[in-house]
Amino acid sequence: MIALRGPAGRALIAATVLASAVGFIDAYMINVAIPAIGEDLGASVSELQWVLTGYLVTVASLLLLSGALADHFGRRRVLAAGLLVMLAASLACAAAPNVGTLIAARVVQGAGGALVVPSSLALLNGTLRGPDRARGIGIWAGVSTLGTTLGPYGGGWLVDHASWRYVFLLNVPLILAALVLLRLVPDVDTGRRPLSVDVAGALLAVAGLGGVIYALTAGAERGWASGPVLASAVLGVACLAALVPVERRLPRPMLRPELFRSRPFDAINAATVLFYGALGAVSYLVILQCQLQLGYSATEAGAALIPESAVFLLVSPFVGGLVARVGTRWPMAGGILIVAAGFAWLSAASPGQPYTQAILPGALLFGLGLGLAVAPLTAGVLAAVDDGDLGEASAVNDAASRVGGVVLVALVPLLLGARGATDLTRPLADNYQFAMLVLAGVTATAAVLTAVFVPSRRATQQPLAPNPRLQACAV
Repeated sequence: MIALRGPAGRALIAATVLASAVGFIDAYMINVAIPAIGEDLGASVSELQWVLTGYLVTVASLLLLSGALADHFGRRRVLAAGLLVMLAASLACAAAPNVGTLIAARVVQGAGGALVVPSSLALLNGTLRGPDRARGIGIWAGVSTLGTTLGPYGGGWLVDHASWRYVFLLNVPLILAALVLLRLVPDVDTGRRPLSVDVAGALLAVAGLGGVIYALTAGAERGWASGPVLASAVLGVACLAALVPVERRLPRPMLRPELFRSRPFDAINAATVLFYGALGAVSYLVILQCQLQLGYSATEAGAALIPESAVFLLVSPFVGGLVARVGTRWPMAGGILIVAAGFAWLSAASPGQPYTQAILPGALLFGLGLGLAVAPLTAGVLAAVDDGDLGEASAVNDAASRVGGVVLVALVPLLLGARGATDLTRPLADNYQFAMLVLAGVTATAAVLTAVFVPSRRATQQPLAPNPRLQACAV
């Protein structure tokens, strides 16, 4: 184990912060580049959707499997391998001559991201000395949050002043720096587990999610009755339905069915799918609305939701004490409901309105609700399982947040009524408010699930994650 204040400790913090930043850039910063990519490559609406969801599908599908690889081969080694995969894929994205190549490179990026996700924070937690872990994770969370706040602004600036391709190159120096710093971190061997790779579960998850997402994405363009769409939907649903019985028969499954015997655990994960899914879809829609309808530049669109992050940073440090006093149910349910109110406000954003009317109030409500909700959500997940299941429960909840993001982002063209559209300008003008109100309703449903099924008990027995939003959204 190493000390936080030593050279190796500082290198460890820096490397894991940079890895988180790379994941955030690849997952979410390209939102501001979508209009420019569509114009430059002549991409259709469904192709642009796959530029977004190709990365998210592979991360969500392989996340649990990659944790087993990190436990066997070593967290530092797997983190370095994931960064190298992301480096190669980022270069391929930047040089992509057409949208098909770009989508393929994004899928490979997601495979690298799935390796980075579990190994980054696990490396930090498993390498630092016990007394230094809480402080080290707090530093990691604070610095990483700064990157998530300012990142979209930087991505928008690159789109406006250079090219959308530079958004994919932005993480190249970060990856190289992280790889150099990792060489300064000792490989602490805490006893590596025998390799148990759930190939069947991973293949079913990839085929199931991929099939469903393809059907949702292509159905809005090709029609729901078309052969490829129906075949993809049937294949996806069949694979996902087979996942549970297959996992029950395996001695070491990547998704242990016993975890889902806890009703609060099931309810919180269902709320997570809806809540974080709506967050991802709304962030995408608002940036599109800012650029295509409100006349914002990519830089301005990237900066539009910065007040949300600022309020989140102000509120979240105080929520741990609130959860300790009143429990997880009401802060989580109330926070999610405030987020839904923020979405409802943002649904009215229309051309001609000043920023202070169209975006700012909704962004402030968004940030306030998020600050109230995410810490009790994480605490509730941990409180709903036994101590021996904490790591797996956290990984399942992380995967749930990503699955929600994939599914609801894929539903955006359907919500906008974009069938047959070559771009989203007209559908946004016609159906932006409807889509936002639907997502506000989805968010409110997550609040109802929380209020009904999450126990009203104090969750002091488990520590709160320093910034649960990063664990769910950053990579």
